[in-house]
Amino acid sequence: MPAQITRGQFGGHRFAAHLGLTRWQMRLGVEHGILPEPDLDGDRWSADLAEECRGLGEQVIARFGDDPPIGSARAAARLAARLGLDVERRDIEVLVAQGDLNFISNFRGYPVYLLRDLDRLDPAAVRSVVSARKGPLTETVDAGGAAMILAWPRKTFDRIAAERHLATDQLGRYALADVRALGSDEILVRRVADEKRETVLKRTRRSETRMEDVVRGWMLRCAAYLDRDADQPPDISSLSRAIRGLTSVRAEITRQERTPT
Repeated sequence: MPAQITRGQFGGHRFAAHLGLTRWQMRLGVEHGILPEPDLDGDRWSADLAEECRGLGEQVIARFGDDPPIGSARAAARLAARLGLDVERRDIEVLVAQGDLNFISNFRGYPVYLLRDLDRLDPAAVRSVVSARKGPLTETVDAGGAAMILAWPRKTFDRIAAERHLATDQLGRYALADVRALGSDEILVRRVADEKRETVLKRTRRSETRMEDVVRGWMLRCAAYLDRDADQPPDISSLSRAIRGLTSVRAEITRQERTPT
């Protein structure tokens, strides 16, 4: 039987809101000892303890920032785009092992990293790790690595490489300098960004249509129940999920449409 919840107790969501934090900030605050562990059964905080912690939210934000931590794959992609290097997940692990980067926590069993820590990394340290891995291939990159450096979809890079007749060596690899030159072409970069934006917008609109269909289907089933053509009313939880999703998707569409080109 679940523990009884009273107004004098704070669950995770309420405790985070009380401190002006998101759930991930609160979790890291507890994990790193800035915030106390729950003092009640059921992972809940008492009102007295929550009040004692009121001023600690600012410390948590100062320590961890406002951007959620990311995993190794996204960390590698962020460094690749920033430094023009085909950084891989294994490079992130090496940077951690040699003390250049700290992992801030684990999420579902995998290490995660703060964006601010990644952005503060010494570029020379990252280049050294990548060069050690690649050896004589340091100045070349395969198509997947080129797409990561440019932050383009792989198909987009393949198409543009063909359009530009980008040379490859005997291993089918591209010169790193040529890939970086693509990233310096402002007209090309703007064109690719517009293509990516349109692709994302189309995908989001398809999601909107699917959620609209769920809501319309629920309304039809509700009408059937009202007209006594159905014995049971439709499940309200499916409507609630669809409405929440539709609200989120439409907000995202509005954001995308307003993004400057």
